[in-house]
Amino acid sequence: MKEPKLVDLSKRFAVDLIKFCQAVEETKHYNVLINQLLRSGTSIGANIHEANYAASRADFINKMQIALKECYETSYWLDLFISAGLMSQIEYDEFSLRCGTLRRKLISSINTAKGQ
Repeated sequence: MKEPKLVDLSKRFAVDLIKFCQAVEETKHYNVLINQLLRSGTSIGANIHEANYAASRADFINKMQIALKECYETSYWLDLFISAGLMSQIEYDEFSLRCGTLRRKLISSINTAKGQ
């Protein structure tokens, strides 16, 4: 079976983050934190999508590096959510694993594009 593409993985990750944040928002009022997690988590896929339409190799690499930066930021917010008790360990483990997978794939794609 073919491995899902980075675009598909990032989109599913963003959709699941949206659903998680919606559930948290319904029970607690942490709008600022939820907005930060949503912004960084959904930005990963948006930048990967933009990279597919890059004007040059340098533009592609730049967009992928922005996606990677957003991935690292999302990891920070996930760590904050688990530390503050806003997320279960199971939810954290799942999102953290998926975020790590995206990060590794982004690094690999950037290195390939750079010819490394």
